[in-house]
Amino acid sequence: MDAPRLIPYEETFDHLYGLEILDLDDEVATAQVRVRDAVKQPMGLVHGGIYAAVAEALTSLATVRGVYADGNAAQGMANNTSFLRPILEGTVHAKAIRRHRGRTTWVWDVEFTDDDGRLCAVSRMTIAVRPLPS
Repeated sequence: MDAPRLIPYEETFDHLYGLEILDLDDEVATAQVRVRDAVKQPMGLVHGGIYAAVAEALTSLATVRGVYADGNAAQGMANNTSFLRPILEGTVHAKAIRRHRGRTTWVWDVEFTDDDGRLCAVSRMTIAVRPLPS
């Protein structure tokens, strides 16, 4: 079996919605998405799927940063996102904090804030750690 082909960022879903990684570490990671009509639902609020997508991408990438050298990959296993306050304009800011580093799973909490620093959504992510295909 051939190793999986890495897809260039410009061809990914994360690029489509505008994910910008600001800091990527295996304990804390940050990112943002600039609000534009393409990331809103019909009522003008940032679509809930954006928060879920950011949480999964950011925590998967941060986990892979910590496990790749050992021959492992990381992918989302569970995503629970709660919406507290809508964001209508500006930027969605995300900060992921690792809560558990296990052999086969990592758990992260992600906080989403608006430009005024108000908490707008929270996500709990469980990331599966699995061996890279041979």
